[in-house]
Amino acid sequence: MNAITRDPKARAAAAQARTAAGETGPDFTIVPRGPFSLAESVAFGFGQRHGTEYDGVMRLAFCLDGYRQQVGVEVRQPDAGDGAAAGLPPGAVTGTIVTPAGGPADEALDVDAVRRQVARVLSLDHDGEEFLKVGERDPVIGRLQAAAPGLRPPLFYSPYEAAAWAVLSSRRQPRQMAQVRDRLGRAHGAVLELAGEQLAALPTPGQLLGVESFPGIPSDRIPRLHGVARAALDGQLDADRLMELGPERARADVQSIAGIGPFYSALIVIRATGFADVLPENEPKALALTAQLYELAAPPTVAEFRALAEPWRPFRTWAAVLIRAVTARL
Repeated sequence: MNAITRDPKARAAAAQARTAAGETGPDFTIVPRGPFSLAESVAFGFGQRHGTEYDGVMRLAFCLDGYRQQVGVEVRQPDAGDGAAAGLPPGAVTGTIVTPAGGPADEALDVDAVRRQVARVLSLDHDGEEFLKVGERDPVIGRLQAAAPGLRPPLFYSPYEAAAWAVLSSRRQPRQMAQVRDRLGRAHGAVLELAGEQLAALPTPGQLLGVESFPGIPSDRIPRLHGVARAALDGQLDADRLMELGPERARADVQSIAGIGPFYSALIVIRATGFADVLPENEPKALALTAQLYELAAPPTVAEFRALAEPWRPFRTWAAVLIRAVTARL
């Protein structure tokens, strides 16, 4: 690990120098509807991703939807002055695409597909102004929004990657399995250089089917990973398909994949597909924190939780994530 990797300020300075020298430039721009903070997304850790110190860049390395190739993206959100100087609207997010060495040429890559996937991962495919109205209807949610302005729930890169994570992490320490996932990507996926850091992208389903064993992955998990890979290649884990099914049918559908039970089906459908209005009715931590925020004598029953959450529509997922992530800040 070099000095640039260790020092966030040095990484950011190096990235800015490359841009100033004309060595990189944004391949796409996303203009959020409503507030959005990239810094909050970087600091938000879940699943195999741990929150990190924000140095001006969010580094993403993933299998592109369709699951045939990997890409990396350096995501930035210039401050108001720099954005205006670059001709960007306020709050705009830019993405610079990096492809693996020996991978497809830039002209063979569907840039708009990358942009759409990044928008989904960062929940930028929804109108944040409408979410602010939830805070106007419910002062408790409004307080949380004020404590974490621009926080939107970051998602897994895709249902495929969430399903693979489900198989890897079931009944095992997440941090340990995050390291295994990284090694798996380095050995069988793709390694991308992103703003002074190397990130490993998960193997594509085709690559994963070629893995017969791997240190740190129990032998009984390999067939389950292969089942996830085949489901992805068959289109079962296509994000648009799952959205069309709706949350309940989608959860039932992915449970047909070996190793995916009710808990992980919710993870795949809600935290990787992009449903914004699913209430986590049976999540103990969300219920306990709701009781704390709303000064209830005990965690609410399912019926009580549903009634309390009515003002959160159509962003009940976002409100629940906000409760889990931000309550400690109040």
